[in-house]
Amino acid sequence: MLKHKRILLASSIIAALGGLLFGFDTAVISGTTAALQSRFALTSGGLGFTVAVALIGTIMGALVAGFPADRYGRRFVMFVLAIFYFASALGSALAWDWYSFVVFRFLGGLAVGGASVVAPMYIAEIAPARLRGRLVALAQFNIVLGILLAFLSNYVVAQFGFGEIEWRVMFGVEAFPAAAYFALLFIVPCSPRWLLAKQRESDSRRVLQMVGTDEGRSIDEEVSEIKESLKRDCDARHEPLFQQRYMKPIMLAVAIAMFNQLSGINAILYYAPSIFQSVGASGDSALLQSVGLGLMNLLFTVLAMIVIDFFGRRKLMLIGSVGYIISLGGVTWAFFTQSSLGVDGSPEFTGFGGVVVLVGLLLFIAAHAFGQGAVIWVFISEIFPNNVRARGLALGSFTHWIFAAAISWTFPVIAEASGGFVFAFYGICMVLQLLWVLWVMPETKGVPLEEIQKHLGANVSKGASTVCEDM
Repeated sequence: MLKHKRILLASSIIAALGGLLFGFDTAVISGTTAALQSRFALTSGGLGFTVAVALIGTIMGALVAGFPADRYGRRFVMFVLAIFYFASALGSALAWDWYSFVVFRFLGGLAVGGASVVAPMYIAEIAPARLRGRLVALAQFNIVLGILLAFLSNYVVAQFGFGEIEWRVMFGVEAFPAAAYFALLFIVPCSPRWLLAKQRESDSRRVLQMVGTDEGRSIDEEVSEIKESLKRDCDARHEPLFQQRYMKPIMLAVAIAMFNQLSGINAILYYAPSIFQSVGASGDSALLQSVGLGLMNLLFTVLAMIVIDFFGRRKLMLIGSVGYIISLGGVTWAFFTQSSLGVDGSPEFTGFGGVVVLVGLLLFIAAHAFGQGAVIWVFISEIFPNNVRARGLALGSFTHWIFAAAISWTFPVIAEASGGFVFAFYGICMVLQLLWVLWVMPETKGVPLEEIQKHLGANVSKGASTVCEDM
């Protein structure tokens, strides 16, 4: 049993390294926005697009990742994503003009989008139900660890005085964890559910012997249950995702992904140093305060991982929603009552107003990490049946990233006109999220994957009698 847990944990951690690169790639640009704006002579709108172009790639990656994950396997796709991450890091660092920089950032976005679909899918399929929440949350843990490492890396790089190439070094650092991810994937087994779908039962049994089964089940019972699930799914596999049978999980996935970004989380991560500079921090100090945000993010993500399978997904979302509302309300109040426009048109805060903004952002990050950040990928990976899980995750990820791109693209333009308005908008959206959690969101804690679709009315036709060969 101890051996099973070690192998299961190691496989989950390695798969979740895609999330670490996801987080690093997401946050590393925060330390380079001023240099990019100067180097490429960008307007506020141009900077917004340059930041958002990786997210546009992420949308595409999330859309297309499901098909190769089903056809060639989750593990194979993770290898491809590692190569994309590596190429994007080196290419962004060596970019010879704005166009080449945009292309390589777009490539990194493809990797981020693919990782947001494949990593939680893989972990959900190898993890027993009693551990699934905490293990899938490893992907989120690694995302926030990657964000912290990006903030820390940017700060450390800034101390070496690289001058005009400083921003290039910040991007190039990502090549090292990308290479490590690629190498470690060689020791990760394939998903047992995918192997059975490919009629590779002996390989599936070998993986189940390595990672273990649900408590109280033998390998024979686990294989039988997965086969029955695949049989039920077989007739429906070529059905369109968008139909009445799957409407409940579709709406749940779209809603949680949409609310995740309407909180403003990615805008705050991307522009954290700029926000801190607006409350009086110098360049290096702003980078260091961003590290503080990353530490808060990591701390509360770990706390959420510890309790997610005890408290449940819904309770964490309730706590996080309240934290969002309080923190965004405080920041909005500071912008409207404790700031004035400086000579350069940027906001200047009173001493107390600056403190409110700093504390508000720390509370915001804590609320996100403990609620939405820990729950979103666990929840989406649980609510879809086997036959549409890849497409369902892709839909949730697509929704998440299209809203992320829109928020990140528009934030510098809107914030330039009215910082208070943009934070007020995020706060109103989080009030709506709280109402959604209270009235709509179901609890999936501890429920086997094959049972969840029954509770959501998404169980598929039972007429199939064979496992689909090319599922």
